[in-house]
Amino acid sequence: MFCTWGYTASFGVYEDFYTRHYLTNETSFAISSIGSLTGFLGSAGGIISGSLYDRGYFYHLVITGSLLQSFSLFMLSLAKPHQYFQIILTQGLGSGIAVGLLHVPGLAVVSHHFRQKRTLVMTFVTLGSSSGSLVYPIMLNNLLNGHLGFANGVRASAGLTSMLLLIACLCVRTRLDPPTTPVNYIATARKCFRYVPFLFAISGAFIFKIGFYYPTYFLQLDSIKHGINITFSFYTLAILNASSCAGRITSGYIAAFTGVLNLTMIAAISCGSVILGMMGLRTLASVAILGAFYGYFSGVYTAMEGPLVATLARNPSELGGWMGIYFFLDAFGSLLGPPIFGVLLTSHFFWWKPALFAGIASLTGGAMYAFMRLVYTRLQKNES
Repeated sequence: MFCTWGYTASFGVYEDFYTRHYLTNETSFAISSIGSLTGFLGSAGGIISGSLYDRGYFYHLVITGSLLQSFSLFMLSLAKPHQYFQIILTQGLGSGIAVGLLHVPGLAVVSHHFRQKRTLVMTFVTLGSSSGSLVYPIMLNNLLNGHLGFANGVRASAGLTSMLLLIACLCVRTRLDPPTTPVNYIATARKCFRYVPFLFAISGAFIFKIGFYYPTYFLQLDSIKHGINITFSFYTLAILNASSCAGRITSGYIAAFTGVLNLTMIAAISCGSVILGMMGLRTLASVAILGAFYGYFSGVYTAMEGPLVATLARNPSELGGWMGIYFFLDAFGSLLGPPIFGVLLTSHFFWWKPALFAGIASLTGGAMYAFMRLVYTRLQKNES
């Protein structure tokens, strides 16, 4: 999680660096598409890795994904200025596939070891991505904009990533044997799409993710373009991601009182409200406050995604398949959102347009989660 989504969530640093220095010949739409492709493949790949995980290919996925992530980042360090396709192939395509191979197995394997406190433990696992998205932005901002430059800075981050992935490959173990009867994924998909609460959940995830990445990708650039102190601006993502850590840590305890479904809904609506508040971003204080609040609620939301699917899944042996379908469909929101932000932003930097669009999308996703909770509660009452 630290080396996959933690690195992906640091794309805001690259967004700023590419826009102002490395890809000045490209539009905001093109640059944003790099991050959206990584996010899309990272989530959509879950439908493949989830099915392979359920069939017992956990170690194959972890080792292959780790090697590909390391290779992609080292290849990114060789990309030259203004060579867009070199960057999108390594960072967008290569790293995105690697994240897709690692995400669902890394999250689902926790359910092998914990039953009673599964939600709490899964939230701590997702803390890895928050920790990575706290460390990598500070590291990359200082390296890319320092004396090392792009090539050596990316190599340094690739070296750290490779070392941590090696440790993960050596330490992570499964506990349960794969099912003796192969899981029928066509039947699993039918169960998913016939279960109305899950339909509302994936609809909410898709719409919510359209707006979700706006602060993560654009907060640093937004801050710099509004004349905020550049040194402070380099730490905006660190503020956001530090708050995200707090959100993920506390979410498991809060969910014990509110329930997973309620907390997911509240977090999504809160994220949308904060994104709308970014239309008023003007001062250092507003950047810090908005970043901290968004980081916290986005951390809570992200921590709840795995437990949410685990709660809705009808059969624990099919959890990998359910997670794969969920993350595959919500990935299309991640793919659509950032390029639309770039189009709305334009070269004249009309910040209110993408903020309004992203905020409305996230609030609409939150409303779908509210319908999910309502239908799920009614079904539970009828079954009891």
